[in-house]
Amino acid sequence: MSGFFDVPSDLQHSWAGLVGLHLREALLPVAAGLLLALPLALLCGRFRRLYPPVLGVTTVLYAVPSLAFFVVLIDYTGQTELTVMIPLALYSLVVLVPAIVDGVRAVPDETLAAATAMGFGPVRRYLQVQLPIAAPAIIAGLRVATASSISLVSVGALIGNQGALGNLMAAARKYDRPELAVTAVLTTAALALLCDVALVALRRVLTPWMPPSGRRRTAAPREELLTKGGAR
Repeated sequence: MSGFFDVPSDLQHSWAGLVGLHLREALLPVAAGLLLALPLALLCGRFRRLYPPVLGVTTVLYAVPSLAFFVVLIDYTGQTELTVMIPLALYSLVVLVPAIVDGVRAVPDETLAAATAMGFGPVRRYLQVQLPIAAPAIIAGLRVATASSISLVSVGALIGNQGALGNLMAAARKYDRPELAVTAVLTTAALALLCDVALVALRRVLTPWMPPSGRRRTAAPREELLTKGGAR
């Protein structure tokens, strides 16, 4: 087991250090993307014609390869973490903006009318009424964006050891140590799983009125059987 955590010294990080670096480079862009997606979603909700072009721009940005982003950014930000995190933040918008917009649009009109009657302005209604109700959709978007970001951080190994756990994959080839690649893959997968579990737990805390997803899945077949039985 010691070989699993045995990281080459030229990476300038221990295994735990690489894990921390990977989480920082993956989660900060998602947080930045969320902060940018919230006002964009508000604008798209108020001005519906704005939504298609915003969605188009985010889709085009997502289609740009990360390596192309690195080439453009490296002259300005150098071989730093920022060069890796900026593209990841932009990539997250293609998931977060639609998730927030769809969640906000699903809020019943009666709820919005009641909030307006209580004197809530557009921004206050958005922050205190629409976003809390849209929390399940937003968390679902965050789960996808987080998993994607954690996997894409490794590409940063192409610009001077800025790939965190991805650096182990480059070291595996350099030192002919395939176990380093195994370490990187397993650790990255474990981080994605743990972050996903944490977001599911956060969703349950923020939306205690929602039943666990497992109960919804088991209830549906039972209702279907009752329906079929009645039809017979």
